[in-house]
Amino acid sequence: MLSKKASKVVDEHIDVDFTNLDSFGDDETEVDDLGEPNSVGIKSIRRKKPKLKGPMDVFFTPDAEKALKDRKLRQTTINETCKKELRAKACADFARWMYDVAIPFNAVKYPSFPVMIESIGQYGVGMKPPSIHEVRLPLLRQEVKKVKVGMRSYEEEWEKHGCSIMADGWTYKRQRTLINFLVNSHKGTVFIKFVDASDYSKTGEKLYELFDRMVLKIGEKNVVQFITDSAASNVLAGKLLEVKRPHLFWTPCAAHCIDLMLEDIEKLEVVSKTVKRAIKLNGYIYTRPGVVNMLRSFTGHLELVRPGITRFATTYLTLQRMHRLKANLRRMFVSDEWTKSKWAKEVAAKNASGCVLSAHFWKNVLYIMKIFGPLVRVLRLVDGEKKPPMGYIYEAMGKAKEAIAKAFDHKLASYQNIYDIIDHRWDKQLHQPLHAVGFLLNPSFLGEPDRNGEIKKGYLKALERLVESEDEQDKIGEQLILYQNSSNDLFRMKMSIRHRDTVSPVAWWETYGSCTPQLQKFALKVLGLTCSASGCERNWSTFENVHTKKRNRLAQTRMNDLVYVKYNRALKRRFDERDHIDPISLKDINDSNEWLTCTMEEDGGNDDEDLVFDNDERMWDLVSDALRVDEDAYKTRAKGKSVVSTTRPTQTYVRGGTSQARKVNPLLVSRDEEEENDDEEEEDEDDEYKDEEYKDEEEENINEIEFDDDEDLD
Repeated sequence: MLSKKASKVVDEHIDVDFTNLDSFGDDETEVDDLGEPNSVGIKSIRRKKPKLKGPMDVFFTPDAEKALKDRKLRQTTINETCKKELRAKACADFARWMYDVAIPFNAVKYPSFPVMIESIGQYGVGMKPPSIHEVRLPLLRQEVKKVKVGMRSYEEEWEKHGCSIMADGWTYKRQRTLINFLVNSHKGTVFIKFVDASDYSKTGEKLYELFDRMVLKIGEKNVVQFITDSAASNVLAGKLLEVKRPHLFWTPCAAHCIDLMLEDIEKLEVVSKTVKRAIKLNGYIYTRPGVVNMLRSFTGHLELVRPGITRFATTYLTLQRMHRLKANLRRMFVSDEWTKSKWAKEVAAKNASGCVLSAHFWKNVLYIMKIFGPLVRVLRLVDGEKKPPMGYIYEAMGKAKEAIAKAFDHKLASYQNIYDIIDHRWDKQLHQPLHAVGFLLNPSFLGEPDRNGEIKKGYLKALERLVESEDEQDKIGEQLILYQNSSNDLFRMKMSIRHRDTVSPVAWWETYGSCTPQLQKFALKVLGLTCSASGCERNWSTFENVHTKKRNRLAQTRMNDLVYVKYNRALKRRFDERDHIDPISLKDINDSNEWLTCTMEEDGGNDDEDLVFDNDERMWDLVSDALRVDEDAYKTRAKGKSVVSTTRPTQTYVRGGTSQARKVNPLLVSRDEEEENDDEEEEDEDDEYKDEEYKDEEEENINEIEFDDDEDLD
């Protein structure tokens, strides 16, 4: 036991200010037993100095990334638990810096973030932060070199199994046309460079020269195909490239071709009108915050607009979401909350409610989903980067057409125009010899019949173009017969047969193709290819993140280095997180329409035979009939005002100096035509509203109506 005097001295020596934790070292204070006793009979108290880093620490300090992984496997020690206050202060300081420079919160989710923290911790106390010069020049160059070193394994893969060059141009905000170049192989996708092609982006000959230089940069023997979109200048450049480089293919982007199919289908009258009505409905709801809040209360906070998994499918996915929330939307527009609200009296509100309560509208939505569903599935297949889709694109398009035919009960008249659009794009652009070879060498489709000899024809074209040696061509032909007949022991194995549908085609050939080495090499070269240039388009967001308004003075060289580092690291992360052996399943193409077909069969072909409320016997068709949302409306003029009538009108015309009357076909005045004249309807209804109810106070009520509209806009 210490005396009171001694205890007082001890307290004076170990008095610590816990508000200033910067002076803390890694270890706690301890008593130095070597010191002489002081006047009160206790030993002197001193803090232990922080551990200094010496020259040997440079060689023995573990790599930060490896140390971080090893630490996750260790049990937490008492010393680490006692440092919670130190960590809390360090995190607060770091968060304050993020708030100052407006760094997004999800930046801390990047894998490189904990590695950076570990490196700072390994340095210890007193680390000097990097200067702006270091970050901008030497460290950036160092990181570019590190990324290039990591690309050596990709280059080896290119030499071994070939690769695809992907190119896609876009116009930046400052009216600069940039072309991104990426290289894809079975190992993954890497970004090579972007080129400012503002001077010659629309000239096919100039683009051909640029593409040819890129082929030489990657290596002519390594390039199997060159992928661009199907713009006229790119088509010309691709054809010229095939003439000069006879051992590679120019291939149009499959995602772009399917997008053109969807655009052509959207031009059909029934599709375009339905989409326009859906857009108007969505626009009316989302331009009024009060209506949006009401919608969310009925839909469980689900939004109508659903961003597409792929860039091109937003229209389909939004209609799909609307169809899913059909019952909720209808209940909202017939609820007391809606009918008593100020919005229910608006002309646009009546159009929106009429759209939601219309059976005709929902039948058209169902029609669009039957067509778009299978094509969007194919689009998702070719638009991905995780797995090479070359072995599936040919069969996928066939299954998509079968799914569309099945959805319409194989009544050709219902989908003949859709088939014409699909066949036009497929025959003119999308169908390529490489797609046929991918189908032929995919073990999942072994034994499938050849459609009109297209498969064999595409295989021979690809073989002659990709394989220079005639002897090797003959060996591949002989080995192909062994593969098709399963004449080899490896091909006949039960495991080999079972794995045809459970592993990816590339993995299957790597495992069981050694008995036919020439055919195995040819199969790996084709099946490891991609079908689209989607990776180039995903680079647009990366470029815009680097080149912002505040960083618009970046030199092109430095900007290219920043995009090169950032995008290649992002591509590697995406590839590392992929599923390794799961094949692309084509059964989803049929499944995308099954729920639609089942719904129609269960409903007996009537889209409105569902209950308004679960505990009620009233149907939605009764509601639509009561509100007359599907009846043809006819405009007539009486006493200078517009009257909407459901009685078939007569039209008077002059013929030979005499007046005659004839009946107007109701189909000539449809609800869709009325919606195209919303401004005229609003003006007519305002006149009717004033004439019938407020004749004596016309000017006053006009001001009130305008005031109410202003309030709604606010």
